[in-house]
Amino acid sequence: MEDFYYGEGGLRCEDVALAEIAESVGTPTYIYSHAALERAYRELDEAFSGLDHMVCFAVKANSNLAVLRALASFGAGADIVSGGELYRAMKAGFDPKKVVFAGVGKTEDELVAGMGERILLFNVESASELEHLERCAARHGKTARVSLRVNPDVDPGTHAHISTGQGESKFGIPVDEALALAERVGEYRCVELIGVHQHIGSQITKLGPYAESVEKSAGLVEELKSRGLDIKYFNIGGGLGIRYRDEEAPTPKEFVDAVRPTLEAIGASGTKIICEMGRYIAGNAGALLTRVIYRKKSGAKSFLVADAGMNDLLRPSLYDAYHEVRSVNDGAGAALSDLVGPVCESGDYLARDRALPDAAEGDLLAVMSAGAYGFSMASNYNSRPRPAEVLVKGNRWSVVREREHLADLIKGEIVPAFL
Repeated sequence: MEDFYYGEGGLRCEDVALAEIAESVGTPTYIYSHAALERAYRELDEAFSGLDHMVCFAVKANSNLAVLRALASFGAGADIVSGGELYRAMKAGFDPKKVVFAGVGKTEDELVAGMGERILLFNVESASELEHLERCAARHGKTARVSLRVNPDVDPGTHAHISTGQGESKFGIPVDEALALAERVGEYRCVELIGVHQHIGSQITKLGPYAESVEKSAGLVEELKSRGLDIKYFNIGGGLGIRYRDEEAPTPKEFVDAVRPTLEAIGASGTKIICEMGRYIAGNAGALLTRVIYRKKSGAKSFLVADAGMNDLLRPSLYDAYHEVRSVNDGAGAALSDLVGPVCESGDYLARDRALPDAAEGDLLAVMSAGAYGFSMASNYNSRPRPAEVLVKGNRWSVVREREHLADLIKGEIVPAFL
């Protein structure tokens, strides 16, 4: 994470000391680097050089409006999975013709909203969804452009909760069934099949499964074309992993080169390649700033109790995920301890049984690689206001989401008159 480094004033993001932000904004606070977002996007875009392609950002990874506005300005498209993400993408300035809508459970309101914005594609995940979309489009006088999301039944070798391309997964359509479903599309008046989509999971660090899945899905593209269907788009999904600890994550170039012959063959017949990356673009562009409230000893066990907890960063509790923890003040020693939060759960931890900075009460810590699936998975559990978000660009920084206040916790709640 070269945009987070030690310099004057301790740990810095670009040209700004994190201690300065903490002093002004408080903690917990998410910090994002504009330069890191742009670098990751450019690396991906350049890796596809020579191919007709579009890099979409997976909005679920980080849906902050300022982050999305920055990515739209770089030229990125948007991969969305809800009506709320569609709303955010439009507010952020994404071109609707660069928006793809995925997800197994799109509601009628979401389908109508997508058609109303004239987005590029819906990634359809079942025969039932396709039928529903046809009826919905006909009722509103629209034509819906679709990709069939196929399930290539390939194990990506990642955490079970973020593995989406195996046969037992809820996602996608088996390849053999997709052929039959494609034939049925010809019976519809308001649905146009122009793409094939696949996505096998997230935090993928081995290229073998990815190459296997792309080859399987590309075979479907070729078969559909041979049957006279004009498949304009092949969405190869995303999921490229990042280094949280000691993972040997492939570079974007290695990732693309592993499937380039297949993509070149597909592209030669006029099909555009789409990829949808979230973690790779945003993961290492963010850190969660937190302050130590207490030091605690319980027998032989040592704890650092911080003001950030599982409601602020869920990944360690949900996935047992590893995030590097740095002292904001350079030079702190290390001690074996747990970094835990104030949430009333034994599963509320940010790091366990690790050599962590030997921080004193009141010291600042930074939980690194938290730019993806950090704030976007945050909640108000234990009635805790969600943290602030800050974007740094060079020597300038701005709050891009205000810290929630107690009044925000009960917004929309109504005590009925009969109580």
